[in-house]
Amino acid sequence: MSELREKIEKHLLNVQKPSRYIGGEVGSIMKDASKIDVRFAFCFPDTYDIGMSHLGMKILYSLINERENYWCERVFAPGLDFEEIMRENDIPLYALESLDPVKDFDFIGFTMQYELSYTNVLNMLELAGIPVFARDRGDELTNIICAGGPCVCNPEPLADFFDLFILGEGEEVNLELMDLYLEMKKQGAGKLDFLRRAAQIQGVYVPQFYKFHYKEDGTIDHLEVTDNAPEKVRKRIIKDFDSVYYPENFVVPFTEIVQDRVSVEVLRGCIRGCRFCQAGFIYRPFREKHTDTIVRETKALCENTGYDEVSLASLSTSDHSEIDPMLTELIDYTAKEKVNLSLPSLRVDNFSESLLEKIKKVRKSGLTFAAEGGTQRLRDVINKNVSEEEIMNTCRIAFKGGYASVKLYFMMGLPTETDEDIIGIAELAHRLIDLFYSIEDRPKGKGIQISISCATFVPKPFTPFQFEPQDTREMIEHKQKLLLDSVKTKKVKVSYHDSNVSMLEAVLAKGDRRLCQAIYTAWKKGCKFDSWGEHFHYDRWVEAFEECGVDPAFYANRRFEYDEILPWDHLDYYVDKKFFIRENQTAHKAVTTPNCRQRCSGCGVNKVVGRECFC
Repeated sequence: MSELREKIEKHLLNVQKPSRYIGGEVGSIMKDASKIDVRFAFCFPDTYDIGMSHLGMKILYSLINERENYWCERVFAPGLDFEEIMRENDIPLYALESLDPVKDFDFIGFTMQYELSYTNVLNMLELAGIPVFARDRGDELTNIICAGGPCVCNPEPLADFFDLFILGEGEEVNLELMDLYLEMKKQGAGKLDFLRRAAQIQGVYVPQFYKFHYKEDGTIDHLEVTDNAPEKVRKRIIKDFDSVYYPENFVVPFTEIVQDRVSVEVLRGCIRGCRFCQAGFIYRPFREKHTDTIVRETKALCENTGYDEVSLASLSTSDHSEIDPMLTELIDYTAKEKVNLSLPSLRVDNFSESLLEKIKKVRKSGLTFAAEGGTQRLRDVINKNVSEEEIMNTCRIAFKGGYASVKLYFMMGLPTETDEDIIGIAELAHRLIDLFYSIEDRPKGKGIQISISCATFVPKPFTPFQFEPQDTREMIEHKQKLLLDSVKTKKVKVSYHDSNVSMLEAVLAKGDRRLCQAIYTAWKKGCKFDSWGEHFHYDRWVEAFEECGVDPAFYANRRFEYDEILPWDHLDYYVDKKFFIRENQTAHKAVTTPNCRQRCSGCGVNKVVGRECFC
């Protein structure tokens, strides 16, 4: 290790942010490797600055390290400057705690948060000196390459590179896998025998036991399952969210990271049922922590890490049933200890003056709301369940409360969208400006600023819109220009996504195993850090698709039929496919479905896990 450490330290002053690569931060966990039975390299396929902001890594890092004979260490994708140094000086990819090479670890686990990080996985494996394709790694029981996270709800585009995938929540299944590994390692078993046993653990998907057969038109004909693997792999969930493990300490970076604060998870799942939102469905059922649990965890983390800012992590914090008393207790504590409390984006349909008063105590900048659609018809199509009256009332409360800056999130390219819906985005912004100036007790001496952020709609698996085609690049560019032409004042600022990035995201999100070779080819052409605008090379991806005989439009711009076998149909995230079909049909009628607290919509999740619905 000392020789590798010397190599690393010799070059640190030649890279940006050397602290990304040295480890030793406050809160990092060191152990004696000679006393460890199973080593887990937790890999984040992006830079340290982004990966260290990820809450899931912090939870599983601490959880695994609670076991005396297990050691979890952190690994991040090196920046391009340090990667060049690594290749020139034979420095292998290493873990930050021990500085040991990743290839010395039993488990090499990636968290897959975003489709455009796929090429980084291949790059990290190569830097570690590990064969990229699973078929080339032999049968020795070591280097189990695994992955979890939201993207593994359709892992097929990555299937050739991984030994197994972990579906759902990892707090329990990760330790079960490591226990099985240790048991079989002591028996002298090979990797294939281990994978056969692992496939019997709920939530573990071993792709080599599943073979797809295709029709002449390119759609899936049937799936062949071998080695006694389950026909359907069901995700794991944590049923008792109040008692689930949560760390009392985090690693505190030496350098500033993207979200440089304590994060406290307040709930999982979502009651809303927005038809475009993958997270809202794959994280079901809805579960929340009690206020006393949230306050206790907040105090412990702030006191142990020294952070002076805490954020509440969830899909929709304002849907917490104890939101008012929870914020009251948290604000009492944070105000006393001079800790800033950061709240996530808010919903306009449960925004109130009392909530605003609490927010004003912890947030002084502008407010952010997700309207998603520019017209009421389109908001009904996507089941946003937000009316224009609620948007106007919420902004009226904000303006009267002293705010003069509002940011609105929209999506472009939604199913059934027309030019009128795009023009409606600009018209809504103009009406908000008129509203601001109609309020007599508005903030004096301030000019109104409306910021519009438009993401391109990407159809995702396990949503009612998984069947929908994505707009072509030409269609999106037409709508972007139309929106800009429809804005008549400098008081409205518009930003939007690169349509090429969104197209690639759709291809990778809805793709099947035939994409593996194209991803590999794109990586060999130099594609990595694809989510970074300055590193994204769309032309190289086009070349890779052409060379591999892949038509991106087959995945991104084609409507998937209801009776079609989808690449992820053999994976069970508890929501019934019939529900998605029903919701898709309802969307095309522009009819809304009430949220879970108002009426059960029959998604099937609570029935499967033995829980009662809200109503």
